[in-house]
Amino acid sequence: MCWDREVPAIPEPTTVVVDDGVEIAYRHWPGEGMPVVLQHGFVVDTYVNWVATGVVPALLGAGRAVVGVDARGHGRSGKPHEPAAYGEARMSRDLQAVVDHLGVGAYDLVGYSMGGVVAVLTAAVDHRVRRLVVGGVGSAVVELGGVDTRALDRELLAGALAADDAATVTGDAAVLAFRRLADAVGADRRALAAQARSVHRGPVDLAAITAQTLVLVGDADPLAARPQVLAAAIPGARLELLRGDHVGVFGDRRFAPAIAAFVGRATDG
Repeated sequence: MCWDREVPAIPEPTTVVVDDGVEIAYRHWPGEGMPVVLQHGFVVDTYVNWVATGVVPALLGAGRAVVGVDARGHGRSGKPHEPAAYGEARMSRDLQAVVDHLGVGAYDLVGYSMGGVVAVLTAAVDHRVRRLVVGGVGSAVVELGGVDTRALDRELLAGALAADDAATVTGDAAVLAFRRLADAVGADRRALAAQARSVHRGPVDLAAITAQTLVLVGDADPLAARPQVLAAAIPGARLELLRGDHVGVFGDRRFAPAIAAFVGRATDG
């Protein structure tokens, strides 16, 4: 992760209690007009995915208001341990509840990996989304209905997260990497295991998306294989490839500027 902007002050989170009683935390940076809403990927939170990678600084530098939502099971949001409480469709409803709470009439939406699935599910039903950036996912959204479990077995991942001792986790390098990341950020691993067992599977009505869309992925990301399939399924979507794998793409200095340039200023058409 590399960027050259000053780290913005981190506002204290505000919480919204959604319809199943879970508290969803979000952070709001004021700016012009409609906000850019950010939904992070699996294990991490708003800070790790969007502040530390330079995306929030780039958006604030463009004068945009920013709202970063911590998905349930992550960051400062509630962390139930039952798989039935999870899934990206449930997270999409949480995100829309935050937007409703803010009284927003229109917004731009950016999602990465798990958050990318949340973002397309949201944009397919909420036509308040004006512009959409989807990262860290590819053809699996079209072919499987979500993140690519062909490249990352969800049961192996759930088992690795639930293991008491990380030293017992062997085999799949991607699974081990997620376990190490969870330990590094002090995540609630039982909550993450519940989400791993509940990833979205089923049709996503990508043709219903009316937002201008950018698919932004790393050219060596195994979890975003064949992103052109995803871009082709979203009306008018544009694909941009950057250098790097699922994490390494954040080190491409074009990543944050590409997002800021695509969503533009709040008053852009």
